[in-house]
Amino acid sequence: MKKLFITDLDHTFLHSNQTVSHFSKQIWNEKSKDALLSVATARSFSKTAEFLKDLKLNPPLILLDGAMVVTPQKRLISLNTLSKELSDAVIEESNSFGIYPYVIALKNRESLAESFDIPPILNYYQKFLIDKHYTSDKRILHKKRIEGSDDTLKLVYMGEESLLRPLAEHLQKVFGKQIEIKLSPENYMKCYFLTILHPLSDKAHALLKVHEYLNRNTQETTVFGDSINDIGMFKLAGKAVAVANALEEVKKEADIVLKESNDEDAVAKYLQQHVKS
Repeated sequence: MKKLFITDLDHTFLHSNQTVSHFSKQIWNEKSKDALLSVATARSFSKTAEFLKDLKLNPPLILLDGAMVVTPQKRLISLNTLSKELSDAVIEESNSFGIYPYVIALKNRESLAESFDIPPILNYYQKFLIDKHYTSDKRILHKKRIEGSDDTLKLVYMGEESLLRPLAEHLQKVFGKQIEIKLSPENYMKCYFLTILHPLSDKAHALLKVHEYLNRNTQETTVFGDSINDIGMFKLAGKAVAVANALEEVKKEADIVLKESNDEDAVAKYLQQHVKS
């Protein structure tokens, strides 16, 4: 039976310039003949498909921090979204902190078309991210008033830890188990991300759905990651592998810490060594 390998994208499999190297593409496609290779990412279906367009993908993809599990052919396996009412309530609570989120939502469950709504007021980090990476993104819509959707996939805040940590604590106090709150550093931009999701939208729950779909045992799977949102699946999988540039909290949960970073094709080099024909 082929073994299953699942990797995070940003800062793990992708290079820091958000590309997949020729070497990684070559190794991935070569090893896909002898193993099941997939991803677990905070990215949406459209962005993931864009990054991985030259890679052979067969197993389900874990997307949007685990909010969605879908086959490469767009067959939904699992979907957990926030209601418009709850999304709006979260946004309202954050207004008093002077920060407004991006709202990423599912517009059509069949086509997996997404919306990416931008608030009218952006801080430095939000504006920098949009200007650098999303100016040509067809999902982008600048809103005069930011609000939730019937199928909100996630609310994303960016800013200084000194602002986002109190906000996270406040939202946790107000909404409790109604939402999943993820606060993690973004080392390349020197800021923090605060992501609000459905309480079952995490990579660990999504990984269970993948194993259920494939009729496999979680202990037979190897996962790769670098950030806080990878820790859940690290604890669940049979083997957890952190890249050299991973956060220290993540390295502590890993079974293996690689010598190579994402920019040194760490995941591809591991697959090259450990996936045998």
